Amino acid sequence: MDKKIENYLENLLPASPDSAKALEKYAEINHVPIIHRNSMHMINLILTMKQPQAILEVGTAIGYSALRMLEGAQDAKITTIEKDETRYLEAVTNIQEQKRNSQIEVILGDAADVMQNLAEKKKQFDVIFIDAAKGQYQSYFDLADRILISGGILITDNVLFRGMVYSDEETPKKYKTLVRKLKAYNEMLMNHPDYHTSIIPIDDGVSISYKR
Repeated sequence: MDKKIENYLENLLPASPDSAKALEKYAEINHVPIIHRNSMHMINLILTMKQPQAILEVGTAIGYSALRMLEGAQDAKITTIEKDETRYLEAVTNIQEQKRNSQIEVILGDAADVMQNLAEKKKQFDVIFIDAAKGQYQSYFDLADRILISGGILITDNVLFRGMVYSDEETPKKYKTLVRKLKAYNEMLMNHPDYHTSIIPIDDGVSISYKR
């Protein structure tokens, strides 16, 4: 998206709550990747309409998006997975400070292993948000499909990856494999018979998939 349009849309957004602003500032100073505000606003619109009871997030970071999802789904229980121990501890602290630990469970571990375990326990989720290792999106999808209810929503962040999915010629060599995987993932989602998907070109690209 054109940066001027992106800035225009962000300036239209309502101000983040003070607790979210503090995390946004921390993330900026410490170079922690968190979801962009435009994308977060859109996700909360979806959650407000859906009102899910159970949300799974793949990729916690410092807990920013998990905490903000409760703005759209006030009664939801959120399970969120983080493999980096430092980020995990930061997320747990942030969630406890906002007194949301009764609604948000943070699990330390590899996302694929945790999702496999959830599938074996026959856990079910109304919404799944994938925002972790982009090269593993297909594996995460295969596992998510087992635990997402019919009528559920799958949301995937960063599917346009800095615009590099548009053209292989403009992709730096170090990103070529990742970009190929993302392109294959996007094509799979758009053509999957069990999902109706739209890719929204805001921020770094967000796909919204409805499971039939």
